[in-house]
Amino acid sequence: MNDHCEEHEFSHSHTIKEELLCHFPYAVFSVALSLAVLSFVSFFSSFNNNIDATSQGAHLLFHSFHFMHIVFAATGTLITYFRFSKSVLKGLIVGVLTASFFCTVSDSILPYIGGRMLGVDMHFHLCFWSDLDKILPFLFVGLVNGFIMSRHHSSKQSMYSTFSHFIHILISSFASMFYLVSHGFVDWGADIGFIFLFLIVAVVVPCTFSDVVVPMYFAKKADKKHEKH
Repeated sequence: MNDHCEEHEFSHSHTIKEELLCHFPYAVFSVALSLAVLSFVSFFSSFNNNIDATSQGAHLLFHSFHFMHIVFAATGTLITYFRFSKSVLKGLIVGVLTASFFCTVSDSILPYIGGRMLGVDMHFHLCFWSDLDKILPFLFVGLVNGFIMSRHHSSKQSMYSTFSHFIHILISSFASMFYLVSHGFVDWGADIGFIFLFLIVAVVVPCTFSDVVVPMYFAKKADKKHEKH
């Protein structure tokens, strides 16, 4: 699976379906691991019998993982983009918009929808609206890191891609999970099956589009325009 995915990363002909299948195992293991960690967090928090303290702790963890998610998303987007196009300005624009949009969808919007589907009184929180000053340093570092990594040899990029895809999806899993707990879904254990299935989708689709599909689409489009001129 890993070799197959790595070959696709340097190919122009892979499909969205193939990319989703390549990323699916990462999502399964990442969400499972994040559920295990959340179980330990909830277990130790239960000794305090303080729902507010549990929610506040989860809120802090959500922000930490959400900000780190932005770093990995921006890095992955630029690495993919610059494999197919050399337009720096357009690459940076794609990197900013793609990372901002898909991190928000994966970490906030979809967990909020999932909680509401289960009848939980979720509180909606949008970091790009309320915490932009905290997000910008992480976004900036992710863009710089992606630009530098895109200048490395393709063999190093391939090694990094396999590692980064898993870490990217793992961090997104933690961010989504802690968003649920910190914004209303404290008593999540009874619905663990639904959460597991829902978060796999909530993580794998946005991360796949962010890492591969969207930057590749715009890079190839920009490259075609450059060839015409």
